Amino acid sequence: MSLRPTLETRKATPTLEGAGVKLHRAFGFQDPSELDPFLLFDDFRNERPEDFEKGFPWHPHRGIETITYVLNGTVDHGDSLGNTGTLGAGDVQWMTAGSGILHQEMPHGNDRGQMHGFQLWGNLPASQKMTAPRYQDVTAADIPVVTDDDGTQVKVIVGDFWGKTGPVDGIAADPQYLDVFVPAGVKKTFKIDTYRRAFAYVFDGEGLFSDASAPQGVLLEKEVMGQEVNIRDMSGDRTLVRFGTGDEVTVQAGERGIRFLLISGAPIEEPVAWHGPIVMNTQEELMQAFKDLRNGTFIKPAH
Repeated sequence: MSLRPTLETRKATPTLEGAGVKLHRAFGFQDPSELDPFLLFDDFRNERPEDFEKGFPWHPHRGIETITYVLNGTVDHGDSLGNTGTLGAGDVQWMTAGSGILHQEMPHGNDRGQMHGFQLWGNLPASQKMTAPRYQDVTAADIPVVTDDDGTQVKVIVGDFWGKTGPVDGIAADPQYLDVFVPAGVKKTFKIDTYRRAFAYVFDGEGLFSDASAPQGVLLEKEVMGQEVNIRDMSGDRTLVRFGTGDEVTVQAGERGIRFLLISGAPIEEPVAWHGPIVMNTQEELMQAFKDLRNGTFIKPAH
């Protein structure tokens, strides 16, 4: 067994998206090989309707998958193929854009005006860039939850974990998407297949992610009460933790416990040509996509 090193921790940065939605971006529009097969991760938790109610009006996607996970509030969605629906608290939508789709996502707050959720973009390999679009809408009730004896709780959205299998299937990146809560003071180790790229996104509480370059939780950075502690990896709200190669991740929960998404997937390792919501393999394919948008051939007819 080998502990994955912590390559980096960084705070998500405030940004505007859609028609003026305030959100925090953990990564995106940077080096696409960094977290391959994942391209972008947005945290759109807001407490005021004026920060999100303008939503994400009609926009295109091609060559990727978008994964939306709602914690509070609802998201109404519709697309150019005639699909419509609403995601509620705890629900997940995994949309494979494939050859192309136009869609919109309009968030609404709960009875306290809160809209909390996340969106992750996953890349598609060249062989699946132009597949037919597909939705997998999953309700909270269909997501298995596993609780360990120490109170650790894991929602298995995608992949296999602790004997449970998430309800989303057939995804190109062979991902694992977990919503993890570790209670205060508990130290917990999670296994991740070595071939996967992995990251954690902390969105509540705090904790210490152990580093492989020293005994668990120990680095020569600061001495506190005679013990060396890795202050670099003390992760609080809206913190991305990017891991290196190994098959285990260990976290020590702080005084309030820690809740985070633990996400991993098989790297695609192909060239990326990316502009906005369209991700292809070559500049020629990217130019063709925008040409298709201009001439009305972006949406492929259903067979």
